Amino acid sequence: MPSRVYISGFSCRFPKANSARSFWNNLINHVDMVSEQSDRWPAGAYGIPKRFGTLQDINKFDASFFEVHPKQAHKMDPQLRKLLEVSYEAILDAGLQPEMLRNKKVGVFIGAHSSDSQCNFSNQPEAMTGYENTGTTLSMLANRLSFYYDFTGPSMTIDTACSSSLTALDVAVTALLDKRCDYALVGGANLILNPAISVGFVRLNMVGEEGVCRSFDEQGKGYARSEGIGALFLTRDDATSRKRARVLATGVNSDGHTSEGITFPNGSAHQRLLEETYLRAGIDIDRIEYIEAHGTGTPAGDPQEVNALSRFTGHRSRPLYIGSVKSNMGHAEGAAGMAGLIKVLLMMEHGEIPANLHFNQANKKITGLHDGTIEVVAKNQAYKGGIVGINSFGFGGTNAHVILE
Repeated sequence: MPSRVYISGFSCRFPKANSARSFWNNLINHVDMVSEQSDRWPAGAYGIPKRFGTLQDINKFDASFFEVHPKQAHKMDPQLRKLLEVSYEAILDAGLQPEMLRNKKVGVFIGAHSSDSQCNFSNQPEAMTGYENTGTTLSMLANRLSFYYDFTGPSMTIDTACSSSLTALDVAVTALLDKRCDYALVGGANLILNPAISVGFVRLNMVGEEGVCRSFDEQGKGYARSEGIGALFLTRDDATSRKRARVLATGVNSDGHTSEGITFPNGSAHQRLLEETYLRAGIDIDRIEYIEAHGTGTPAGDPQEVNALSRFTGHRSRPLYIGSVKSNMGHAEGAAGMAGLIKVLLMMEHGEIPANLHFNQANKKITGLHDGTIEVVAKNQAYKGGIVGINSFGFGGTNAHVILE
C-alpha cells in the first residue's frame, strides 16, 4: 500500500543556483550549470577535466546564527555549513519554525560519500587543533544538525556512494512509518575540494574528458563531476504542515556479484527493484508519467539502466518519458538523488518537465529508445500530474528508487 509520508519542504544549493528558484530557472531555460574551473586547483591539473559543477560562496557562513564557535567554524566541512543552511530553509519551507521542533522526535538522515575537507586537514597533522574531528567526520553531517536543532530522533549519515541521498530517504521513510520518529530531515551533500577522488575516477574511465554528462546519447563517454547540497523535510499525514508531494514508496537493493566487477551496473537488479517497489505500492505502470533516471552518460551505465526500464514498462500503452538532471548540472554523487528529486518537486510545482540537455543521437545500445517504449524529454513539455519515479545507483552496487505523486 502507498505510504502516508509527505515531502513538506525543501531547499538546495546547486551549481549556478543558490536557491530552488534559481535552480528551476536554470533547468527550464536550458542553462548548462557545468563550467570550466580553476579556483579549486589549476584547470586541467592531474589530467582532470577542466569542467565540473561547483557551488558559489562555500566559504560564507553565519557561524553565530548557527551557534558555532569561530574555532569550530574554521575547521568545519563546508558540506556541513551548507547543510545547516538548507536544513533550516527546508523546515521554514514546510511552514514550520525550527523552535517548534526542539526536543521532538525528529530524525536526521544525511547521504554523503566523502569529506574532502577531512582529507585536506589530515594532510597537515602538525596544524591539527582537534576541531577537525568534530567538523569533518561524516557522522557529524547528521549529528551536528540534531545537536543544533535539539532533535531527539535517529541521527545518521549514510554512504552508498552515488545513491546515498535516496538511500537516506528510504531509511527516513521507514523510520516515519515505524514511528521511530515523528518528522524527518533528509539531506544530501557533495563538495569537490581535493583532486584525489577526481583523479581516481579518471583512471577508472568513469569521468569523461569533456566535462559533460551526455545522458542516453551515443556520444556519452563518461560523466562530469558536480557539487550539490539539498535537504527535504518529511512529515506524516497527521502533521499540520505544507504537503508538496506524497512519497508513495521507496526501495533499495544491491547488484550482488557481477562478473564484470564491483563498479559495473546490473540491469537485472535495477529491474527487480522497480518491480518490487511498484508492486508494494500497488501502482499500475500505466500511471507512471516520467522517470528521473540516474543517467550519468557512461557507456556501461545508461544501457543497463534504460534497458531495465524498457523491460519493466514494455507492455505499457504509451512510451515512458525519461530525463536526467545530470545533463544539466553534472553528477553530484552523494547528493545526486537529491538533485533529481528536487528537480521533480519543482517540475510538479510548475507543471512542466525541463528538457534533458546534450541529447542528440540515441545510444545504439539502448533498445527502448529505438523501439518506442522509452522517450527522452528533449524539449520542455507539460507535466500532466501522473506518478513520477526517481532512480539513483551507487557505484558499489546499491540501487535506490523513490515514487512520488
